[in-house]
Amino acid sequence: MKRLVVIIPLCFFMVSFNSLSSAQKSDPVSERARKIHFSSIVLDTHIDTTPRLETDWRFTEEHKDGHIDLPRMKKGGLNALFFSIYMSGTVTGPKAVNDSINRIAAVHKLAEDMPDQVALCTTADQVRRANRQGKIAALMGMEGGHMINNSLATLRMYAALGVRYLTLTHSINTDWADSSGDQPRHNGLTDFGKEVVRELNRLGVMVDISHVSDKTFQDALEVSRAPMIASHSSCRALSGHARNMTDEMIKALAAKGGVIQINYLDQFIDNTLFEYMKKAQPFMRELAQKYPGRENAARRREEMERQFGPAPRASWEKIIEHIDHAVKLVGVSHVGLGSDFDGGSMPAGMEDVTHLPKITEALLRKGYSESDIKKILGENTLRLLADVERVSSQLKAERRGGQAAK
Repeated sequence: MKRLVVIIPLCFFMVSFNSLSSAQKSDPVSERARKIHFSSIVLDTHIDTTPRLETDWRFTEEHKDGHIDLPRMKKGGLNALFFSIYMSGTVTGPKAVNDSINRIAAVHKLAEDMPDQVALCTTADQVRRANRQGKIAALMGMEGGHMINNSLATLRMYAALGVRYLTLTHSINTDWADSSGDQPRHNGLTDFGKEVVRELNRLGVMVDISHVSDKTFQDALEVSRAPMIASHSSCRALSGHARNMTDEMIKALAAKGGVIQINYLDQFIDNTLFEYMKKAQPFMRELAQKYPGRENAARRREEMERQFGPAPRASWEKIIEHIDHAVKLVGVSHVGLGSDFDGGSMPAGMEDVTHLPKITEALLRKGYSESDIKKILGENTLRLLADVERVSSQLKAERRGGQAAK
């Protein structure tokens, strides 16, 4: 029997909380916090807005739905982000490759259409240059190894197109790696999966272990010569979601120079809500089939509350608890931000990107120094990206040396 996995987002059952709130206009952020925040490189390693770029939705307009657009990014001080190239793990083969290329092309087109405001970046130095020029630094991460279609050549193509991390799995197993959202099939990474990790190292693409099983994480950690990233995971000690990392995993990731990027989704940060959703999951599946579509969200919510009572509402302050927990475990140099904006339901008070300065204010109030706050906001991720670039250069030099010796 497969283990229970909470994969239906709370936002599918609840009336949207994404509209701009009056609280948004009065977030208590001090002048000092604003100065720190808006002078920093604020880099989010996982944004799920990318599919909208393939439609007539306008990135340059401020919207009342969703979590991200250019005007709201400016209000929230977010000036660097990884657009997630993702699709369901059930989409495989040539279709997955084709759809991935289309999604990558949409990010390229955004930068091409807005050269004065958006810069497509692949290196830490390019992100810093974009920041100096007052541009948004747009990077890309690929969420799910199924999209390489079991081909290292396809992986190399994605790297050439600018992808700078690969999440080894999404919510179901690939042919070569076990996911945290599926029944283990490979006992972690297969031999080919280990080759994928080695090739990522050579290409200078970060190995992302969000979504993978604990054993896949251990295998990747053993194989990878470069530090790894958890692009959007929080702390399992505070919320039991399988997508989160245990304290031991966080310590092992950091010991190799990696960074855990804290996920903001409400189930990932609030254990009471996570337990509620886990208990309600079978009933949620029934409701999703019986009353499909966003237009039936209110009815699904009524049925849920009748059966289980109102769902707990997570607070944005839980994000700070996860950041602080990870910092206390491994130090401030190994923690960053990976919101999962537009990927699910956000906690109260973090309805969209405009609320980001509150994170800086909260860290300041907890006694974090300006330099440490800047590390969490983006400097740790840039350091990691540069470290992975250096390992890539070393591996390429070793290969050239080996070939010359022959």
